Amino acid sequence: MREGTDTLTRREDYVAPSHWIRTVDLSFDLEPAKTLVISRMQVEPNADRPGQPLRLDGEDITLTRVLVNGESVSFHFEDGQLVLDKLPAEPFQLEIRNTCAPEKNTQLSGLYTSGGGFFTQCEAQGFRRITYFPDRPDVMAVFKVTLKADAKRFPMLLSNGNLVESGPLDKGRHFAVWHDPHPKPSYLFALVAADLVCREQKIRTRSGADHTLQVYVRAGDLDKTEHAMNSLIASIAWDEARFGLKLDLERFMIVAVSDFNMGAMENKGLNIFNTKFVLASPATATDIDFGNVESVVGHEYFHNWTGNRITCRDWFQLSLKEGLTVYRDQEFSQDMAGSPSARAVKRIEDVRGLRQTQFPEDAGPMAHPVRPDSYQAIDNFYTATVYDKGAEVVRMMATLVGREGFRRGMDLYFARHDGQAVTCDDFAQAIADANPDSALATRLEAFKRWYAQAGTPRLKAAGRFDAETRSWTLTLSQHTPATPGQADKWPFVIPVAMGLLQADGTPVAGSERVLVLDSAQQSWTFDGLDAAPVASLLRGFSAPVILEWEASEADLFTLLGHDTDAFNRWEAGQRLAVARLLGAVRAGTPLMLDAAYLDAMRAVLRDAALDCAFKELVLTLPSEGYLAERLAEAGEPVDPQAIHAAREAMRAQLARALHEDWAALWEAHASTGGYRPDPVSCGRRALANLALAHLVLDAVAHGDTVWPGRALQRFKDAGNMTDRLGALSALVHGRSPLAANALERFHAMFRGEALVIDKWFALQAAAPEHDGEVFAQIRALAKHPDYSLRNPNRARSLLMTMTALNPGAFHRADGSAYAFWAEKVREIDGFNPQLASRLARALDRWRALAEPYRTLARAAIEQVAAKPELSPDTREIVTRALAD
Repeated sequence: MREGTDTLTRREDYVAPSHWIRTVDLSFDLEPAKTLVISRMQVEPNADRPGQPLRLDGEDITLTRVLVNGESVSFHFEDGQLVLDKLPAEPFQLEIRNTCAPEKNTQLSGLYTSGGGFFTQCEAQGFRRITYFPDRPDVMAVFKVTLKADAKRFPMLLSNGNLVESGPLDKGRHFAVWHDPHPKPSYLFALVAADLVCREQKIRTRSGADHTLQVYVRAGDLDKTEHAMNSLIASIAWDEARFGLKLDLERFMIVAVSDFNMGAMENKGLNIFNTKFVLASPATATDIDFGNVESVVGHEYFHNWTGNRITCRDWFQLSLKEGLTVYRDQEFSQDMAGSPSARAVKRIEDVRGLRQTQFPEDAGPMAHPVRPDSYQAIDNFYTATVYDKGAEVVRMMATLVGREGFRRGMDLYFARHDGQAVTCDDFAQAIADANPDSALATRLEAFKRWYAQAGTPRLKAAGRFDAETRSWTLTLSQHTPATPGQADKWPFVIPVAMGLLQADGTPVAGSERVLVLDSAQQSWTFDGLDAAPVASLLRGFSAPVILEWEASEADLFTLLGHDTDAFNRWEAGQRLAVARLLGAVRAGTPLMLDAAYLDAMRAVLRDAALDCAFKELVLTLPSEGYLAERLAEAGEPVDPQAIHAAREAMRAQLARALHEDWAALWEAHASTGGYRPDPVSCGRRALANLALAHLVLDAVAHGDTVWPGRALQRFKDAGNMTDRLGALSALVHGRSPLAANALERFHAMFRGEALVIDKWFALQAAAPEHDGEVFAQIRALAKHPDYSLRNPNRARSLLMTMTALNPGAFHRADGSAYAFWAEKVREIDGFNPQLASRLARALDRWRALAEPYRTLARAAIEQVAAKPELSPDTREIVTRALAD
């Protein structure tokens, strides 16, 4: 079926293409208003589908000529496709000539202009906006590309692969010819023609090969590219050491562009990045930014093999490349972190993100399997389920076969499928076949339900101690709620890493193991125990499930203080906080923290054996969104304002009760010396900034001006963006009267730094709501001269920060923020459907809300749905949200 229309595309309808494209010779005469594209293709009919017409995708382009073996042929258009029939039964040459208008391309998909240069984004279906082609991932061809443009305006001419030739042309123009020797689908095509500067590095890899690495940016940004280059070098070395995968081109290029819908794109040899994930200097980027640059550079480079050399047969298999590559970039970041504690911190951060984005998706109207069964607009399925849950599926495979077994499986996967377009089943089969005696191989068909079934399994645990036999029996059971289109679910294969502790926190020898739950309910018995143990379950978050385990408060305090698994220590602290927060929300009474909890948090802060980064994670409260999901999971109506009030009260009480400890931590860690983005330094800054936030919050509440004054001085004197933004955040989120002046000063200091101004908008959009002041400020900021919906980063900085990270401001009893959201979704949909559809996801979970929010949210969604000529991207989102 046709993709990208109001018609559903179904996985079960897949058929192989009627023709294979073996080579593509593309020529571009680049002009912003009208670019001429000439495509010469060597076409081979598919012997398994003889006599079929050739259907070529095209969108917003003007066809001027079609030749087959040099002669004109008849053609017609059908459902937006160019259809050629009566074609030769033998291989033939097809020439297509067309024009496109890059400067009018506001969708930022296909060939478009940004900052006076040409850029492309072809995943998933952007190539059809450049020229007519079978725009599907299973058609892989060798590309040769010739670029011609004005030499002064566009001095850099780049495309995939290796540079073959370049030189001057008449009338001040020049050309460059690029050849990519590796067959690739059209979604991996890229070109750049712009006035850029370059950081270049020559390297020699472990295999002894020499390569040129290049990072291209706008003039003035070159000093912000060192970290990206170092991250690329580290990624290349890591992939060769960990998986034996070598860089396979003479050069590897990264280009940064400010107008980009996504984070980055893995085009073969020419990665195009959002500037947000390339540019980083201590003065303009935070520790989180440095970590994100390393992670995203690694992710896109790792796609060179897991996505490029082996790609997807169809877009339903998207997690084949994305889930696997997210797992690989997570492992890379953990290895770069070094110490076991730093690795654990990275794992906690990944799980926290999964729970805040993917779990709600699994419980909402857009719930879909890791391998979806159908879609209306494929751009809507670049989701946390495909990426992050897909990575957890790969992680479970690695757990079930072990580290060495997973490497054997990867080796077999590449030996079997290099140069092919394959499926998720092919990957799972390779991992299992390389480990025939593993728990994965013996349960493979059941394990693959993780690809086919939507929803987050509920894992229920119950323990029973028998004093007479000195044994403890653990019973695990699973249930997965119904999701749209899937009512009854088969049991998943769930690896449960666990261990046992004695009541004093001493580990029970020999209790560490991985249990494999592969039925609705199973039990395991542990012998030789003198008392009921404290169970540490789902260590390292060994499966993406919701654990229902009625652990006692005493057990949670034991785990928080003594568990050898850092993830479960953190998890125990989160469960203790959630119990208090939701207890207050359910009771409808003001939250009052008890001495036991405060003593436990104080003990964490004072524990010299714990890393600063881990302390910061434990003392950071669960988000309002996560708390809302916990209520929704229990089938209780969600009152966002009640949650907001409870969390704010808890913040205030932690600030007051632990004041001395916050002050001591600030004094100990506020001065970090010269800036380094290593895990230890980042942890110290994170904890110091958390301490400062609590100190300012408490000071403002009690009329003290000392700590706000110190925060303002910190803001002025900071030697890096992490500390400067941390101090500004403390003033803004603490509602200090000094915040307004500091915000003005910050804007004046960084007016010319687009990414920093994005932070300025986001910081204000995330401020805790207080009597409607924050939402009023957000509406005012939407009219700020520096704010624009046309730039995706700038649009997201305000709108998506409010909708995703500030429930107190978004969920208002008068519905005004919902109406504001609907207005912006409708406006953005008119020029950038991808961005609009992502913003439209903000009210996916409207049915879980209490009144009046529920009715008001539905009315806002209906307002979006009522827009005439709504894009298929946004239409799919709101239609599914409103469906019964």
